[in-house]
Amino acid sequence: MVTPTVDTLSYSCELIQPSLRSALERLDPGVRHLCGYHLGFWDERGEPDRPRGKGVRGVLALLSAHAAGAPVEVGLSAATAVELVHNFSLLHDDLMDGDRTRRHRPTVWAVFGSGHAILAGDALLGLADEVLAEAPSATRSWAIRCLAASTRRLIAGQLADLAFESRRDVTLSECLQMAADKTAALLSCAASIGAVLADGPADLALKLAQFGEHLGVAYQLIDDVLGIWGSPETTGKPVLSDLRAKKKSLPVVAALTSSTAAGERLAALYLTDAQLTEAQLEEAADLVELAGGRAWAESTADAELASALELIGSDQIPSGVAEDLRRLAIRLSGRDH
Repeated sequence: MVTPTVDTLSYSCELIQPSLRSALERLDPGVRHLCGYHLGFWDERGEPDRPRGKGVRGVLALLSAHAAGAPVEVGLSAATAVELVHNFSLLHDDLMDGDRTRRHRPTVWAVFGSGHAILAGDALLGLADEVLAEAPSATRSWAIRCLAASTRRLIAGQLADLAFESRRDVTLSECLQMAADKTAALLSCAASIGAVLADGPADLALKLAQFGEHLGVAYQLIDDVLGIWGSPETTGKPVLSDLRAKKKSLPVVAALTSSTAAGERLAALYLTDAQLTEAQLEEAADLVELAGGRAWAESTADAELASALELIGSDQIPSGVAEDLRRLAIRLSGRDH
């Protein structure tokens, strides 16, 4: 039985990366090349590279199985499947948002074309179902349903995000629901699906799912803050990228609905068809902060993180697993400072 190391993200690479590589071997060579490039296994010419991404969802799935008293390997099929679904969503997300950079290098669509990125994403989604269906567990059908339901929520959240781009009246509650669907749904599934495969108690799986839901909202809030004020070295994307795309992110919507003078000035600047100049982008970032959007996002992220951590504080979760989950949650939410 393998137990998690202190650095759970390194542990993910040790156990999940070989499983992801093995899963890709099932794909047609052309599709495999695209997917392997996205995951960082090789560059656009097929030369070896280094894996990209944090692997957080996979680690959550492994720890979820361990929380149910099973060896973490019991959750490996689930860990691989949730990572494949996550990367399916990123491939399509990059194309829909027009992002040319992810993880500090060009996105798949920017290198190979839009159609190739769509097909690569489709391939990863189908592969996730195949991997999970072969899990050596009597409860794999429940795990498949969990992953399918979270994928439906993810897609609904992505559709809402796209719809917000052409709307001037997005409310903060709508934006929070979009974040819960687009981001938190898959994290909630990842945090509980290992326990499902391990046939753990239903109340444990529910508690882990709620932990992942709160963590997912906290993560999206901080990710939205970084989308405005984060450095390219941290985000892997150009500076002010979310404002450049005029995304209705959580800090922006909080500012736009703040009933403040800064919020009104932001609306006059932001809710137009014209592209923002570099000076206007800087002004928009300042206005979001002046209207309280940044402070609200950071304080709400802290509250969501606190709710997540409270859920894993019970005796039902072994102390070592709870500590790994706590460290992972703090690291993912960016509140380790």
